[in-house]
Amino acid sequence: MDSNSQASGWSRRRFIQASAGLTVLIACGKSAKETGGGATDVTSTLVQPSKKLSGDLKILQWSHFVPRHDKWFDPWAADWGRQVGVNVTVDHIGLADIPARAAAEFSANEGHDLIEFLSPPAAFEPSVLDLSDLNQEAEKRFGKQLALCTRSTYNPTTKKYYGFCHGWVPDPGDYRKSMWEKVGLPNGPTTYQELLDVGGRIKREQGVQLGIGMSNELDSNMAARAIIWSFGGSIQDDRENVVFNSPQTIEAVDYMARLFKATMTDEVFAWNAASNNQGLIAGSLSYILNSISAYRTAQTASPDVANDVFFTPPLKGPRGVALASEHVIPIYVIPKHAKNPDAAREFILNLVANYAQATNNSELYTFPAFAQTVPQLNGWLENDPYGSQPANKLAFLKDAEKWSTTIGHPGPANAAIGEIFDTFILAKMMARAARGELSARDAVIDAENQIKPIFQRWRERGLVGGKP
Repeated sequence: MDSNSQASGWSRRRFIQASAGLTVLIACGKSAKETGGGATDVTSTLVQPSKKLSGDLKILQWSHFVPRHDKWFDPWAADWGRQVGVNVTVDHIGLADIPARAAAEFSANEGHDLIEFLSPPAAFEPSVLDLSDLNQEAEKRFGKQLALCTRSTYNPTTKKYYGFCHGWVPDPGDYRKSMWEKVGLPNGPTTYQELLDVGGRIKREQGVQLGIGMSNELDSNMAARAIIWSFGGSIQDDRENVVFNSPQTIEAVDYMARLFKATMTDEVFAWNAASNNQGLIAGSLSYILNSISAYRTAQTASPDVANDVFFTPPLKGPRGVALASEHVIPIYVIPKHAKNPDAAREFILNLVANYAQATNNSELYTFPAFAQTVPQLNGWLENDPYGSQPANKLAFLKDAEKWSTTIGHPGPANAAIGEIFDTFILAKMMARAARGELSARDAVIDAENQIKPIFQRWRERGLVGGKP
């Protein structure tokens, strides 16, 4: 969900702002008000730069969905700068505004030294520095990077890293336990067939629908991909060849049409990225696909609701596959116009070295790209320092790496995949089938007719592999 999205109720950011700085419990059982808040005593470690630094470092990044993170990040970045002789400034904008702002700076050949994207910025590879050296240095220092993070920044066609991924966010299912208990599934659904059958029963008996969008917004994008993958389909194969029009993809689209008819209403076609969170918290939705951020707010804004919100890993498709995309994935690029690229590189390495603070101050929203930098993570998930009831409610996320992937699955998140993501082709396809405008087969063919030319254009530019 996009922090800038607005709806008739609260946006995600307003949800989260309600609880900024008011974390409920810490590990020892005292309230945040008693202790000042924070998962544990995580101290900063200064990574000495490999060379003397000076000048300004200008950073552009999103306004985090959990405001506590930015309240920590900005003074922390400035303090690092003071210690190494660099004047650091951080500008925050909404997630949805980053691509256009970055494109404008690239076109003008001036602007920030570091820009953070929240989806793979492969299309901007010609305008940014190759960060292969930085990624290699990070692996030397911090161990192997999570594969989905690597596939979100490395272009196997050009052999370049167009970005540096420092973290990622899981995208589980969120459900209202009280509603699913009434139909005999207190732990929520485990398969897409259960979601259809039992979700339909909840709608009939309790008057509460599911919340899986089919509109031009982030969560609809993620849901369409998770369903297609879990049914065995994909946009491309691992060599960047288009394989979209398959029996498995058609089966997934047909499923979505049946799911809509049995469990949802037309409002899902006009949702913005705040809608599913609002509905879950309000009790008008029984199940959604989303991250944990709105739940964090509910813990303070509506504790009774928060205690009724539980999570599932991705649901299994008809052949037992269960996959979900990362929700958002923070990736830094260093533009070719950067005036202080050395400071930008050193800043990134210092951030990774201190990632326990980043994860802590995101209230366990952002996971590390380099697992060993946050050794406390599994312990925090087992005994949530931010007051989950029960305390191990988030323990299932310890396995999130196993069921999470990048938007290019099973291949890299290349420029063609990025364009398809940004133009919501899959969400629109699902909507056309669900509304009965096209059969599942014709909806897939229509989407493929848009997808293939996109791949070909990027191949002609030398940024995407595979065969025409």
